[in-house]
Amino acid sequence: VQLVESGGGLVQPGGSLRLSCAASGFTFSNYAMYWNRQPPGKECEWAAIIGSLGINTNYADSVKGRFTISRDDAKNTLYLQMNSLKPDDTAVYYCNMRRATCRGQGTQVTVSS
Repeated sequence: VQLVESGGGLVQPGGSLRLSCAASGFTFSNYAMYWNRQPPGKECEWAAIIGSLGINTNYADSVKGRFTISRDDAKNTLYLQMNSLKPDDTAVYYCNMRRATCRGQGTQVTVSS
């Protein structure tokens, strides 16, 4: 299993970013997928989940209405569109098949003016 996140960066409050996660080594389309994140000095937490068919989604209260999770099974890729970013969204973001699991390289998102 390999999951490679990308798309992070430094953004001002109110800005947007789109994260990507390239998956390989397993049948991506068969799995529900999470975006998890680990803020500095805090534990890993889940942010969003999308079902295996891409129909059902759910979000942590802290990101609901601002983040949108999606997937392209033809490309084995998971996405997270993040709008109206806040300083509290600063974290390393990870994709995984498991909730609140922060493993691998992740991608750093920093929201600061």
